Amino acid sequence: MKTALSAAGSHYWLVDARVPASLLAEPVGTPDIDDLCRVDIRVEGGRIAAVVPQGKGGGEGIDLRGGQVWPGFVDAHTHLDKGHIWPRSRNADGTFAGAINAVMADRTKAWSPDDVAARADFSLRCAYAHGTVAIRTHLDTYMPHGAGTWRVFRKLRDDWAGRIALQMTSICPLDRFRGDDGAALADMVADSGGVLGMVTRHSGGIHDDLPEGFQEELDHFFSLAEARGLDLDLHVDESGETGARALREIALTALKRGFKGRIQAGHCCSLSIQPEDFAKETIARVAEAGIDIVVLPMCNMYLQDRVPSRTPRWRGVTLVHEMRAAGIRVSVASDNTRDPFYAYGDLDMAEVFREATRILHLDHPFTDWHRAAAAAPAEAMQVSATHGRIRAGATADLVLFSARFMTELLSRPQADRVVLRAGKVLDAVAPDWRELDAVVGL
Repeated sequence: MKTALSAAGSHYWLVDARVPASLLAEPVGTPDIDDLCRVDIRVEGGRIAAVVPQGKGGGEGIDLRGGQVWPGFVDAHTHLDKGHIWPRSRNADGTFAGAINAVMADRTKAWSPDDVAARADFSLRCAYAHGTVAIRTHLDTYMPHGAGTWRVFRKLRDDWAGRIALQMTSICPLDRFRGDDGAALADMVADSGGVLGMVTRHSGGIHDDLPEGFQEELDHFFSLAEARGLDLDLHVDESGETGARALREIALTALKRGFKGRIQAGHCCSLSIQPEDFAKETIARVAEAGIDIVVLPMCNMYLQDRVPSRTPRWRGVTLVHEMRAAGIRVSVASDNTRDPFYAYGDLDMAEVFREATRILHLDHPFTDWHRAAAAAPAEAMQVSATHGRIRAGATADLVLFSARFMTELLSRPQADRVVLRAGKVLDAVAPDWRELDAVVGL
């Protein structure tokens, strides 16, 4: 296929492809039981010129033999500044507290601008090779260190423009936004064209009972965003503690204030163990407030309910089916990569969707869950005008799989995928781990 595509020039048909119906901008044909449509796709001058029912493209072109075609992936929640520090800073017990302590120690001793830039660029090259076109990363923003990290990522955003659309959001505990320091932090985010983010716990704490003064601090946080016209991206209720009930308060606060910006909330794990009435009421308020939810199934299964020498009793993920039924936009994302919060991962959204399907039961039927890896995060990140769906007129940034059916797509790692950027075969490959040896001290 790569040979045929390389020889095809700038004008060609992709013949006999299967595309998830929910990732087509316009309906084309009748979806099958896996919500896949048989189509032919015309590429001209690096753009998609037409998407027509299979067989209507004239029959000439590159025969995909029923293989799937997806738009470039969109990864709406990552931590590129932490990525790949595992070899030098392991999580001793795999717990959430262990992760916090290990990252804090590593940040203090090793996060120079050169160190952060090298690891983040490595991460972006991984995502690029796997077919991702847009990423949002959370950046640890503990001042004054955070200012250096934001300088690094402003440059990376410029360096990667045209390959990956890179968005940045702050992350630090809610109490860090008190007083002048909080205003300075919000100013830096605004000056950088970023998104204002925080975690719904206090410094040194975990996600359990809402801390004293939570509502006052939350209102102040909202006011910082409102004064600067910033969107919000929040780490919420990332635990198995029933006292972790910040999601409901965030939704109520947004409604009370008439907040005009977009809000994305990540994790929201504790909602799945709350009393049914409370969970339903929370979901209703989240839907009313228009809050987007991003789920991080691999990382949360890794961290949540981890007790030494004891089998975990729950999956650590939130109520995605109930949320979608209420009209809430739900995305899946990579989260951490080879750091103390998650020892594995490669910023491969095909892997994320495969594991999310297994963990969250996004199948039987699939309906429109394919959206969670492309269209939904593109809408949440407000890049849907250029990314997330296959449409006539869009740049031909596509991921081609030999797998025909969902059981084939989700049964293997899809290492033989072909990534197209502007209609041309991408020759990038995921970088060798050894490139980071000197960076991480191996």
